[in-house]
Amino acid sequence: MIEIKNLYKRYHNHHDSEWVLKDINIVIPKHVSVGLIGKNGAGKSTLLRLIAGMDSPDKGEIVRHSRVSWPVGLSGGFQGSMTGRQNVKFVTRVLGGDKKETDRIISFVENFADIGKAFNEPVKTYSSGMRSRFAFGLSLAFDFDVYISDEATAVGDRTFKEKAKKAFAERVGRSSLIMVSHSEGILKDLCEAGIFINDGRAYWYDDINEAIDEYHKLDPIIDINRSEAASKDFLEAKKEMEQARKIYQLKLALSSIIRDMRGSNEK
Repeated sequence: MIEIKNLYKRYHNHHDSEWVLKDINIVIPKHVSVGLIGKNGAGKSTLLRLIAGMDSPDKGEIVRHSRVSWPVGLSGGFQGSMTGRQNVKFVTRVLGGDKKETDRIISFVENFADIGKAFNEPVKTYSSGMRSRFAFGLSLAFDFDVYISDEATAVGDRTFKEKAKKAFAERVGRSSLIMVSHSEGILKDLCEAGIFINDGRAYWYDDINEAIDEYHKLDPIIDINRSEAASKDFLEAKKEMEQARKIYQLKLALSSIIRDMRGSNEK
């Protein structure tokens, strides 16, 4: 269980200091996977970082009655001059793992990331995709009660995205997820409940579908964009059909000309 009590958060800058999150009081039950929903800039990632303990509220508190992961796929703490294997070993030892546990985690990350020989090369030589796969594997190698995910399933190619989605699905049941994703399909597949964030405030819904519906209701521009996209797709399809029709007519005309030329030659 995670308790969010009277939470306020803002970032001071030269423009303004409005509250990003204000007066949030929510209890996230044990073994319940939750999707954070809201438009860009609503504060979803901010709340996620606060829950993970990577940031601190200006007011209020977050009480964690379970082991909460760092954001899945986070790669900011890697030592670039160390190899992937060395980084995994270092993190495991910091978290108190013995040799047997260290060997297990190294094996898991190496197999999951599937970056080949690069696993034994310095992390600073990794491409962004390799780094994401490596970070994702390291995050899932440890057993947490709650996994934190900020668009983690969006990294990598299609095959790896499916691998990531499957890995999360396998953890649902024995662990729970708190995640941000712009894919409503993933949220519906992996989450039971939802937290809708709007105008700095957070609203709890026992059903993820209700949270998504509320988001659509309070943000009609989404439906407008969908209508515009559908209209655009229709117009593009119509244009392609018109072009195909013209090409077909041109081919018929050419065939007719060729037949006439052949008839004239025979005479």
